[in-house]
Amino acid sequence: MTCLSSLSDNLTPLVPDTSVLINLHACSFGEQVLRAIPNDIILPDRVVAELNHETSHTNGENGFIQRLISEQVVKVVQLNDAAYCNFETLIRSPGSLDDGEAATIAVAAAMGFVPVVDERKGRARAEGLMNGQAPAWSLDLLVHPAVKEAISDENFIEAVYLALRVGRMRIDEDRCEAVAKLIGFERALTCNSLPGFKKRKSAWSAT
Repeated sequence: MTCLSSLSDNLTPLVPDTSVLINLHACSFGEQVLRAIPNDIILPDRVVAELNHETSHTNGENGFIQRLISEQVVKVVQLNDAAYCNFETLIRSPGSLDDGEAATIAVAAAMGFVPVVDERKGRARAEGLMNGQAPAWSLDLLVHPAVKEAISDENFIEAVYLALRVGRMRIDEDRCEAVAKLIGFERALTCNSLPGFKKRKSAWSAT
């Protein structure tokens, strides 16, 4: 099993939700990652607003986003009429989502873009709204071939590890073992956001 990005051959604009941006900030190489990705990066204004609070100002997440905006690494958009209809559905129906996640999916669905969402409920709602199209993961950004080329192998692996350890990034079950091997099983034991962590940790400890 290899750790490949689903975005390797896809140049469709990407719409990351708030948790993805938090993961990228946590990995310490987020700006380099987004600069390396060849796709346009679109941020709904509601996602930006979710990082405009005291905690995000203190921990640097807001500054991270504002730099990306001012340097035009990302583009901020408001919801158009079609996106707003999607947004209303996502925040008001059973299993409603928070504003940032709902706006991410709403904009992506309305504009034919790819949402980048890690949370299970958000991914399920996105697939339902987008005729079965699966969103990308934070991991797809971090392991993108363009990112591997732009930063050193050591930094690339460190970015994945820090997103897991500090950002508590969620990843898919299918790539879990490949990711654990990539960062090293000893370090994987410190990343309890990995799927099936409790079941896997004894095997990793013995490796």
